[in-house]
Amino acid sequence: MMHIATLFSGGVDSSVVVHLLCEQGYKPDLWYIKIGMDQDEDLTCTSEEDIEIGKTIAKRYGLHFDIIDLQQQYWDNVVAYTIDKVKRGLTPNPDVMCNKLIKFGCFEKEVGYRYDKTATGHYANIIEREGKSWLGTAVDPVKDQTDFLAQIDYLQISKLMFPLGKLRKQEVRKIAQTAKLPNAYRKDSQGICFLGKINYNEFIKRFLGEKDGPIVEWETGKEIGTHHGFWFHTIGQRKGLGLSGGPWFVIKKDIDRNVIYVSHGYHTEKQYGTDFILHDFHFITDDLWKGKSPVDITFKIRHTDFYSVGTLNRLENGSLHIHSEKPVQGIAPGQFGVLYDQDARICAGSGEIAG
Repeated sequence: MMHIATLFSGGVDSSVVVHLLCEQGYKPDLWYIKIGMDQDEDLTCTSEEDIEIGKTIAKRYGLHFDIIDLQQQYWDNVVAYTIDKVKRGLTPNPDVMCNKLIKFGCFEKEVGYRYDKTATGHYANIIEREGKSWLGTAVDPVKDQTDFLAQIDYLQISKLMFPLGKLRKQEVRKIAQTAKLPNAYRKDSQGICFLGKINYNEFIKRFLGEKDGPIVEWETGKEIGTHHGFWFHTIGQRKGLGLSGGPWFVIKKDIDRNVIYVSHGYHTEKQYGTDFILHDFHFITDDLWKGKSPVDITFKIRHTDFYSVGTLNRLENGSLHIHSEKPVQGIAPGQFGVLYDQDARICAGSGEIAG
């Protein structure tokens, strides 16, 4: 029988994963990854409640539960990456890097290598095609998390199990309730781990401080407000600007002058775009299109429940030019552009949107 490690977060999804595996006759070991910083009470995400739920689930099913401390690795990699991108005016995605470097990177190196498979509560699927494992999208489009997994590699994907990929969220909740799991009615967590304790802007402020600058209306050049540092704002943002007469959208940042440009128009040239470049594109399993160009694709530039339709063209320098059939809002340098096949069934991989 396969020896399985289950990454346990304390939430209903990972608990249902454990329940389903046990129903199939497996006896997975439960692992809770600690990635906060214990010496800083405000920035620790170690949850006593999560751990207690893990121990309860393990005892109920007669399983082994353990904690692995990856705090330093998380901060040396994911937090350092986040602060570096924000400082340069780019839009980072810590969840993507956490999956790649911590959950399926450091964990595998330190513990996971002992197991045949690692199971998680991600909403995704593994599709076997041409003798290879491919990252497939989940049945539930609202919960699909392939965009957060689009930087993992083939060795990682070939060892993963996603028991929830063929279920919708309401089905997962129903399973938890029927099985009387202790967290069946617990709310889903939102955002990256260290945001569970503090506001995102407070977190950024700790590292980059504040520096007041003007908020300028793009169409008129008129100063209409003040911000406390361009690093608190992302392209496409519409909340948290403190401006009246909205909605207002951040459409451009002048890093050198610390200026934020906004617009409340819905069809401005800056707010919407149809073309962008992806550099350092990472194919998870293989080049899905075998070097062909142009090819029809679907894609995402942020976590949404829908896919945009477009065309991929390969450039001589190895970058990919993406053309969207319809204008998309908030194309932000630093974000990951995630590409899928034409039917949005297979996630090919991702690359960073160039400035």
